[in-house]
Amino acid sequence: MEEKPNLPDLNTPPRPQHEDPGYEVVDREGNIKLPGYKSVDGGHESTEPLQSSASEQTKPVQALILTGFGINCEEEFAAAYRLAGAEATIVHLNQVLHGHVSIHDFDILNFPGGFSFGDDLGSGVVLANKLRYRKNAAGRTLLDDIKEFVAHGKFVMGICNGFQVLVKLGLLPDLSGTVTPEVTLTHNASGRYEDRWVRLKVNPESNSPFLKGIDTLEVPVRHGEGRLIIKGEEILAEIENRGLNCLAYTDFDGSPTDVYPHNPNGADLNCAGLTDTTGQVFGLMPHPEAFLSLYNHPDWARRKRQNPNLSEEGDGLKLFRNIVEHVQSQRPAAVAQPATSQFSS
Repeated sequence: MEEKPNLPDLNTPPRPQHEDPGYEVVDREGNIKLPGYKSVDGGHESTEPLQSSASEQTKPVQALILTGFGINCEEEFAAAYRLAGAEATIVHLNQVLHGHVSIHDFDILNFPGGFSFGDDLGSGVVLANKLRYRKNAAGRTLLDDIKEFVAHGKFVMGICNGFQVLVKLGLLPDLSGTVTPEVTLTHNASGRYEDRWVRLKVNPESNSPFLKGIDTLEVPVRHGEGRLIIKGEEILAEIENRGLNCLAYTDFDGSPTDVYPHNPNGADLNCAGLTDTTGQVFGLMPHPEAFLSLYNHPDWARRKRQNPNLSEEGDGLKLFRNIVEHVQSQRPAAVAQPATSQFSS
């Protein structure tokens, strides 16, 4: 009799390998203890359970970054928050789905880029369905928890594949307030994967703290399905009127454009990012976490020669500084902490 292969069950948390704690540690009684991931530096993961004795006023902003199922930009995401002065915790999505980690213990929930479930049924579709329909023992979905998370004044950010997930979930732009998909992201008008640097302009009507004080920024895109399609003139007009189209692709003169390759995907409204009506949920196709240092840019040497005083921070870091500082400012009797940086100007 032919034996069936022993394949992993993707619906259960990953088990530790020999001499490698992975994403969980099991004690002698079989209880799972989650590593703390106090450092995002490779090789320095902690096996200390998540805990904090710091006061609400002094503890760092807590950013939860999800990984697993093909997500692959979690380390860059964590590095961005660390540079902005926050504490970044990377966990496998299963740890949240199985109740080992609660999103409510964090200030900012983050969906990184990558290729969740291989984009087999469309970018972000499978992961969005998993969050919408998979119920835990209490009969709640992760989408239920995310809605509660936002209702409590907390923040959600999705980049690239993470943006696609938020759109397919209906969290962006959520004009109706019913978390029903109103727009979609589909294949680029060019018909191919786009990997290039783009210029973006912030919509001055946007109310999102992620973008406060930013006018323009330059970041890379890496996507095959980044074309935003808005169904119906009424929805398009409402998105414009409420300033939810928070980022636009621009040409060299800084004017929003639909001309390829400045607009790499042909998005409606030349839109590179959206917020919800509260400004708390923010998603974008470009990768700010890929431009944290001037030296990430292919033209850094010429620019530094032309302007020796040019800041050595990348444009993308501004978004992370903004949201970390905003969360800190919202805390009662918060003690202002200077943002840390490994860069100088």
